[in-house]
Amino acid sequence: MKIEKFLAPSYEELRPFRSRPAEPGAFPVYEDLADLLAAAHQPGSTAPQKAHPIVAHVLGTCAGYAYSEGSTVAMIMARLGLDANACVTVSETVDAMFICSTAHLVQSKCGRALVLSYRGTEPVNLINWLTDADVHPEKVSLGANARAFQVHAGFYRNVRATRYEVANQMKLALEGRSLHDGRELKNRLEVVYVCGHSLGGALAALFGLMMFTNPAYRPIADRIGAVYTYGQPMIGEPPLPPECGPTGAMGIRTFRYIYAQDVVPALPPTASGPFEHFGEEWRFSKPDHGKPGRFERSQSPMAQVGNLLEIPLAVSAFFGDQMKWFKHVSFRYSLADHGPQHYVSALAPPGKPTEFGD
Repeated sequence: MKIEKFLAPSYEELRPFRSRPAEPGAFPVYEDLADLLAAAHQPGSTAPQKAHPIVAHVLGTCAGYAYSEGSTVAMIMARLGLDANACVTVSETVDAMFICSTAHLVQSKCGRALVLSYRGTEPVNLINWLTDADVHPEKVSLGANARAFQVHAGFYRNVRATRYEVANQMKLALEGRSLHDGRELKNRLEVVYVCGHSLGGALAALFGLMMFTNPAYRPIADRIGAVYTYGQPMIGEPPLPPECGPTGAMGIRTFRYIYAQDVVPALPPTASGPFEHFGEEWRFSKPDHGKPGRFERSQSPMAQVGNLLEIPLAVSAFFGDQMKWFKHVSFRYSLADHGPQHYVSALAPPGKPTEFGD
């Protein structure tokens, strides 16, 4: 187990040739972001939650940069608005068991908000790809009296590998202590957000489900405001636990975003057995004939790929997207649409600068 701790750089360091207040359009992207996160979702509420566009953008950006090191995650979250945040990166790798699990915990300087972001499938990491491919369902009971159900074995093994240390770090935050040096902060933890892209989204969903189905994790579950995932594959076989239902504690606070023809949310394929999504789904339509692209709530969750030939075609679409001759070829699914940069760009509110102040 590897644990690394980072402090976000100051705004003076991030803008060495500029003074504050910054000129219009520069970062931080959102002023008082910790306050916004604390107010956007109500932990413990049994009422249906609503997707928050700013939270979706912040967490989507965090999930995108979770592929980097903890120092980069801390820096990006400072640019977004969590200045002087503390970031702890927890990672575990066991190649022979297809375990390559990395989680970043970002704590606001006031202590009120905490973001847990899981790293997704790294393009050149063979173990990550084998994790994704290890779809053999594993029967698990996530709580003392919980009904056993089938989950994606590779995903479960990876979230389980770092769960206890992630929970230890959250315990410190719940006690109102800094994740960087343990000192007492002005505030106790009010809200936890969990997020991830691709494999990271699957781990985020599983982590949240573990918290809501096991009474031992009740202190954490009581602080989870929402789980936001981006390009997330399915994690379990039906029927899923009641917590995942439309009125369940996990179902009402899970928001899944799918960009255009991203193929990954349609996986695993039906040939691997039945899998299904849960939570609220938002799909992005690309600009068409002058009509701007936008995310819209889907009335039905994305289904599994039924034809295995669709998968190599989706990979072909990635390369076809790079060539102008194939720009107008229509593919049902595309690996090109899976990139986290697409999600970050599509989620950015109109008129707001990027995380780099552009």
